[in-house]
Parts: sequence; structure tokens; C-alpha cells
Amino acid sequence: MPKKERKRLQVVISEEQDALLTRTAYELSSPERLISKSEVVRLAIEKIARELGESEQLDELRTLLDDENVSDDA
Repeated sequence: MPKKERKRLQVVISEEQDALLTRTAYELSSPERLISKSEVVRLAIEKIARELGESEQLDELRTLLDDENVSDDA
């Protein structure tokens, strides 16, 4: 069975955001299964997309992004 093709995305994050990713991965992990930071990011993407489909929280998320001074260097 061929491997599932995946796209790679590179983003720049702050040390604080990296620490949050690390802590979240640790908290989601169990002795049976370690969760990677990449898996946390994929989970977050799915969760945000689902929540946006269920409600109108776009303005709240935009405000959060503006407050964090998030920029995309693409």
C-alpha cells in the first residue's frame, strides 16, 4: 500500500509558541503513544476548521491573530 502523500509547510514560530507546542504534545502523550508537535499542529488545524464550521467566531480568531502580531512571510 503506497504511503499517503503529505505536503510540507514551514512556519516561523516564537520560542513561547514552541514551548506551548511541546507542552501540549507532552500532555496529549501517554506511555503507549508519544504525540509529536507536528501531530499537535495537525490536530489544531482540524479543530479550528471544525469550530469555524459550527459557529461564527471569525472575528474572535482574527482579533487573536492581530493581538499576537502573527505575520506570514510567504
